[in-house]
Amino acid sequence: MTIRHSPSGPARLSPHALLSPEQMGTADRAAPAAGVPGTRLMAAAGAAAARAIRERWAPTPVRVLCGPGNNGGDGFVVARLLREAGWPVRVALWGDRDALRGDAAWAAEAWSGPVEPAAPGCLDGAGLIVDALLGAGLSRAPSGGLEALIHAINAAGAPVCAIDVPTGLDGASGRCPGAAVQAELTVTFCRRKPGHLLLPGRALCGAQACADIGMPDAALESIVPEAYANHPDLWADAFPWPRSDGHKYRRGHVLAVGGERMTGASRLACLAAARIGAGLVTLAVPPAAWAIQAGALTSVMVEALPPDGTLDQALADPRRNALLIGPGLGREPRGRRQVLDILATGRPCVLDADALSVFAGQPDALFGALHAQCVLTPHEGEFARLFDPAPGGAGDAASGAGGDKLRRARGAARRGGAVVVLKGADTVIAAPDGRCVINDNAPPTLATAGSGDVLAGCIAGLLAAGMPAFDAACAAVWLHGLAADRLGWGLLAEDLPGALPGALAVLADMDRNSGEACPWRT
Repeated sequence: MTIRHSPSGPARLSPHALLSPEQMGTADRAAPAAGVPGTRLMAAAGAAAARAIRERWAPTPVRVLCGPGNNGGDGFVVARLLREAGWPVRVALWGDRDALRGDAAWAAEAWSGPVEPAAPGCLDGAGLIVDALLGAGLSRAPSGGLEALIHAINAAGAPVCAIDVPTGLDGASGRCPGAAVQAELTVTFCRRKPGHLLLPGRALCGAQACADIGMPDAALESIVPEAYANHPDLWADAFPWPRSDGHKYRRGHVLAVGGERMTGASRLACLAAARIGAGLVTLAVPPAAWAIQAGALTSVMVEALPPDGTLDQALADPRRNALLIGPGLGREPRGRRQVLDILATGRPCVLDADALSVFAGQPDALFGALHAQCVLTPHEGEFARLFDPAPGGAGDAASGAGGDKLRRARGAARRGGAVVVLKGADTVIAAPDGRCVINDNAPPTLATAGSGDVLAGCIAGLLAAGMPAFDAACAAVWLHGLAADRLGWGLLAEDLPGALPGALAVLADMDRNSGEACPWRT
């Protein structure tokens, strides 16, 4: 199932909800019955976009490109308001003005200037281009004159402000089936769409602004969001802050299993688990790696596994309540047995990197052992090896293969019965019950070796401290991104654990000041 509001919960849709173009269309059609006519919404949308343009740019010759629907109507409002503010404005329409209907016709009627055909030549001399051509998005590739116009917009050398989403971008998936406009600013309304956060859509949108245009709550109350933008409002009430009457065992004990090589990966994960909240962390490694790890770690305990790698003794202590395997594990056959032994305990666990890759080609052996308190953290390559076994990754999106990133992650979580963190600049966190969150605070500096190991450790530390698996994954991804952002340029993965206290301090300040209720716990 997807996230639903409790009958006793607030009527107002969370500001972090992401709505598909179809859902926004439903809200638009429901607004008049709720007392807000479409013309009022369009006037507010155009005013918000014009205001955003004036705040970002100085007056310059503007070309407003309008389409045949309500997005084009927003463009006509923008054109009128910018001209009233003294900007030189020309309007071009993709389509026939006489064919405009409803609110779009109302907005066009209020524009008293000329309207020329939307063609590449109309862009000559433009200092700013307003893209109000297609709005909610295009799920098929542009062709013919529209494709030529998109290429001309991108080649014009003028900045672009897109209204709702850049033309050519699918607002539901973030995909571009063909040519798409590259915007410097995108102004959307009421709620963002998944395509604003998922790549390549997020990159095409440039800077983003989401304006409140007075959409009535009643027009949104029947809408069930398919996804949310990651934010502490969604999980802060479950965050395991240390208590004054607590002790290290109450904060949880992470057991991490490492390998003989790539020893730094497991160290990074263990340090992150300790920094983010676990009271104790133990790293269990093969005998050949014990001296290396014991000499490098102080606050993390290190113990040697038996020569055959069995985990019976390491898992015997029930106080080791969260388990982590994968960073630096290696792909020897015994790694698969170790993963299955960990899963057999039923304890919360994180499976990362090699713990996933050792099941490539035989994913059902893993899926049959997973449970709801497992968190899988694949990057795209690891995901493909588990969930996209067919050449090219084609398949059934309901089972995790094929489809856009949101559908793939949700299908994988459902298929495995575990939380899936599909990593990337647009990380998607999905739960087996359909809950789905897209993260958008990760800076590009996280594209460095070892950053995924730190993330796995963060999730494990929060699991040990008692946070539910889905919430722990969302919180860890967000804090991981914030810590990286605070470090800035030149980031190394080994810098991240030490930056977590600063990120936690930011979260603590937000937690004290937030009044937003979590949509799936109210």
